[in-house]
Amino acid sequence: MTNQANEPGCDETPDLAGKHVVLGLTGGIACYKSAELCRALIKAGASVQVVMTTAAEQFITPVTMQALSGRPVYTSQWDSREASSMAHINLSREADAIVIAPCSADFIAKLLHGRADDLLSLMCLARPIDKVPLLLAPAMNREMYAHPATQRNLAQLEADGATVLGVGTGFQACGETGDGRMLEPWQLVEDIIAFFASKVLAGQRVLVTAGPTYEAIDPVRGITNLSSGKMGFAIARAAREAGAEVTLIAGPVSLPTPRDVTRVDVISATNMLDAVMSRAQEAAIFIATAAVADWRPAAPSAEKIKKDGSRQAPQLQFTENADILATVARLAADHAGKPFCVGFAAESHNLHENAQAKRLRKNVPLLVGNIGPDTFGQDHNALLLVDAQGCTEVPRASKLSLARRLVQEIAMRMSAQDLAHQNVQEISSNNS
Repeated sequence: MTNQANEPGCDETPDLAGKHVVLGLTGGIACYKSAELCRALIKAGASVQVVMTTAAEQFITPVTMQALSGRPVYTSQWDSREASSMAHINLSREADAIVIAPCSADFIAKLLHGRADDLLSLMCLARPIDKVPLLLAPAMNREMYAHPATQRNLAQLEADGATVLGVGTGFQACGETGDGRMLEPWQLVEDIIAFFASKVLAGQRVLVTAGPTYEAIDPVRGITNLSSGKMGFAIARAAREAGAEVTLIAGPVSLPTPRDVTRVDVISATNMLDAVMSRAQEAAIFIATAAVADWRPAAPSAEKIKKDGSRQAPQLQFTENADILATVARLAADHAGKPFCVGFAAESHNLHENAQAKRLRKNVPLLVGNIGPDTFGQDHNALLLVDAQGCTEVPRASKLSLARRLVQEIAMRMSAQDLAHQNVQEISSNNS
């Protein structure tokens, strides 16, 4: 998976620009992934200092990690390159975060008990806890990971302030299959980027729709549109980075699910409506990016419609699909503006006029407009934010960058809406 904000030709600031990461490697075959992780962190804008345990050197060499990081690799607390042989102090004070990937079961136990018999564990113990966060990417055999001792150790480390990034599931080097694999480098990079993100939606539940819908004509044909779903998936990722619990309802698209986002796959507009309405009341925010078909065949054929030689096209009758955004907006109107509704308008012309008219018609506090042909299938877009105060143009940028900007805008508007609602309640209370 690529980072949209860092694609060739995009001059946006990399996600981890200015961040200095100490990447710690402990003993495990997953060290081979650490090489790619190092490259990915640097590509995302971070500087990386590698520190390895003696066990890690059995799986990958310091020479490899030095070539990838562009920095000397540290393996010993007695390294004479550091003043007064205090690498554990100097390296930890320079870091914005210490990331242990892979983090073995043995090293997890060592961290729990505060043991410090090598440079990496000494550095973790000596780091200023309130300034240098510790992120752990466990990697081990499935039985080792599931063992009660390991689970207790991980739980206690989280209680002590460490962040456990989780594990992957699948085939392991030992030949077994299950939990315990180190996450893939792109997953770890997404998690690290999310860790540093401002948590403006912390504790909020966000519901996002994305992609097209598909309305069947017969078992092999249907009506759809050119929406790729990329904007909606970027918004789901940005909301998750901002601390929200995100559910993504996706039409038929072939996109990977953003990290820690709950995905619900649907096909038709009716499927999407059902999925949305079963979750809308629990959501604080509803963002309708999906390009939902306005119409569907009234009576889809149960069998393929074949040519009969008459050269006459089949006569199709259509019926209008329910308006998902307007339906949720009516729900919000009855519940003090919750969920906060954000609509999208993909237009072909007259964007300002059509977007403002759609916002009023749907009765939503914020509508996001764009020119559909300029964005379908693309990784970049330009947006028009339309609310009761007017229109704000957001220049063309990566969809992930735009999604993060939109999340910030939504958070500000929600705070203002909540404050206004609170003032109304206070006035009503005083008058009574």
